[in-house]
Amino acid sequence: MHAVEGDSAWSESYYFNAYDPDSDTGFFTRIGIRPNDGTMDVVMNVWLPDTGLATVRAIRDQSEMCESPLEVGGVTYHCTESGQSWVITADSDGRRYDRTGAYRPTRLQMDAQFCALTPMIGVDGQGKSGSGASARTGSSVGKGHLEQAGRWQGWIQVDDMRFDFGENVRGNRDKSWGPRRWGGPKMWRWFSVNISDEVHFGGIRIGTDEGDLHRGWVWRDGAHASVRRWDVHTRTASDGVTQKACEVTAHDSLGRSHDLRAEVMRVVPGGSRPGETIVNEGLAKWTYEGVTGYGIAEYLHQFDDDGHPLVPIE
Repeated sequence: MHAVEGDSAWSESYYFNAYDPDSDTGFFTRIGIRPNDGTMDVVMNVWLPDTGLATVRAIRDQSEMCESPLEVGGVTYHCTESGQSWVITADSDGRRYDRTGAYRPTRLQMDAQFCALTPMIGVDGQGKSGSGASARTGSSVGKGHLEQAGRWQGWIQVDDMRFDFGENVRGNRDKSWGPRRWGGPKMWRWFSVNISDEVHFGGIRIGTDEGDLHRGWVWRDGAHASVRRWDVHTRTASDGVTQKACEVTAHDSLGRSHDLRAEVMRVVPGGSRPGETIVNEGLAKWTYEGVTGYGIAEYLHQFDDDGHPLVPIE
């Protein structure tokens, strides 16, 4: 944990995602500690076959930073080996949604272990604050951030449906700390890509009044390189907002260009809400150099009062 600064929006958060193509199940989840607000909150979303979704949301009082294990609403994150392994469990009441958006109460249980495939990659937030887009981002998205790819083992159960993970479950985790204001960035495009155990991508393009900030990483050939620029082209659903396919080129610090294509399989929540900030989490099938993997294509939008993105979707 990091020293808490005085900003009222100070946050330290953990995020994990996983997907099993064999059973068509997985999850994405986040716990955030906001000591200056006196809260810690969790969201756990489980992808179910045939576009179903189970979700748990909970919040509790927490006025000081706290170490692993972190527990909110029956969801627990436990670091079992620093920088290498985490266990996430759940035994929680939530909601189960069908493809129409209708929901009913559900019981969600899980026991899943993350084992790292790469080192932790990112920035520690202790350097100079920078200027322009970098400084603006640091005041609203966070000072420090790391990401890490890994494999998963375990199981998920929703009511009487149990799904045991197969051998092909991969995902990413991240950790962020610093001020977090969801309404701060004008937009972002965040990508979490696992092509194989040897090839991974991660990173973000964030829109600010001072221009776009590009951050990210490539892991291949047993080493990592920074991403200097993300070129993004998006095909949307009929609503003109929800991402359906992405053509992405990551330009790295070694002068290489990596062309990736995503077929977005499901998006939560999808659509737009006038005057609000929405993070559309897209479960994606990624293709790179003829090899298919899975991950996330996440789009944050700020919408005007007519439900149009403040930044047009490229």
